[in-house]
Amino acid sequence: MSTVSLCMIVKDEEDVIGRCLESVAGLMDEIVIVDTGSSDRTKEIAAKYTDRIYDFAWTDDFAAARNFSFDQARCDYCMWLDADDVLKAPDREAFAQLKASL
Repeated sequence: MSTVSLCMIVKDEEDVIGRCLESVAGLMDEIVIVDTGSSDRTKEIAAKYTDRIYDFAWTDDFAAARNFSFDQARCDYCMWLDADDVLKAPDREAFAQLKASL
């Protein structure tokens, strides 16, 4: 089966990141978090789901941050979510089926 890295760029997302990561827990083969300067508990919360947390100095360039996150990925495929995104149960099942078919 193919593997999938979830790659996220975040900053000050403590209110939503836990819900996002919980919704994909066990579904992704790895989670890569790139923090662009949080001053809240974002990294602490993310650390409950992954040890692949990197700092990236914000340069007003989302593409640079996103590409840096992809550079850290080790799996066959990369997926990204924003910290306020959530995979609901039907979407989790559809993603699992898609992943199994890759």
